[in-house]
Amino acid sequence: MPKNKSHSGAKDRFKVTGSGKIMRRRANKNHILEHKTSKRKRKLSTEAELAPADTKNIKKLLGM
Repeated sequence: MPKNKSHSGAKDRFKVTGSGKIMRRRANKNHILEHKTSKRKRKLSTEAELAPADTKNIKKLLGM
């Protein structure tokens, strides 16, 4: 039986921690940053844990 390929887009966007949580980037940090406050941009820089409702689908895409 052949190996399953992981989804390239999902592979780039999500990262799995040692404990098995899936981390994602926060939205709104790509462009039009000039008018956003430094505090807001700093808060957006941190990674967030993926919502439980999405975890099952993303794990499937990552081949887990």
